[in-house]
Amino acid sequence: MRIILLRHAESVGNIDELAYTRTPDHALPLTARGESQARTAGAAVRGLLTEPAAAYVSPYVRSVRTLALLGVSDLLERTVPEPRLREQDWGNLQDPIEQEIQKRKRHEFGHFFYRLEHGESGADVDDRVASFLAELETRIAKDTDHPGNVLIVSHGLTMRLLVRRLFAWSIDLFESLSNPEHCAHRVLSHRDGRWHLDRPFAQWRSSPDGTSQVTGT
Repeated sequence: MRIILLRHAESVGNIDELAYTRTPDHALPLTARGESQARTAGAAVRGLLTEPAAAYVSPYVRSVRTLALLGVSDLLERTVPEPRLREQDWGNLQDPIEQEIQKRKRHEFGHFFYRLEHGESGADVDDRVASFLAELETRIAKDTDHPGNVLIVSHGLTMRLLVRRLFAWSIDLFESLSNPEHCAHRVLSHRDGRWHLDRPFAQWRSSPDGTSQVTGT
């Protein structure tokens, strides 16, 4: 089994935080630069899809559009919108002042356990990606037609938590990791009874508990 994780391309919300006050998070479109990023990333993704694959995509507009622009639909046996792969929920049409307050509190409290006032904590996202992974494993085991290759188009924090869950990384380590760049990918391979990550995430600090990114478990 192999899982290719891809972060969505640049969206309007990545360059204009006030966009969240006008447009629901799930409906934010890609920027022109983001559309170009997604088209360019298509060549790399196509190179990784050496066998037929199933795609699971966050239903947010920026993720669905990224997948479409990759131009790999001919290599996908099925495409499944998966709400459990969505971005961390920050609440509806966010007030910019309250948004800054929430960001400050989240940084002080910790990104994993702090529950946003009208949304989710990182722990909530961790729970839903765990549910998705368990169901995916069962689905592949029971459905003989399900491809062993899986492409997941999602969000930075969601990607980090999905990998954290697979490798049982500590919370301290998770909170020390940076999001991948837009349209950056990671490849998870399951062989010899173990999961392997092709390369680690960038870290903005050393993990306070001294743990590191084990890439095979």
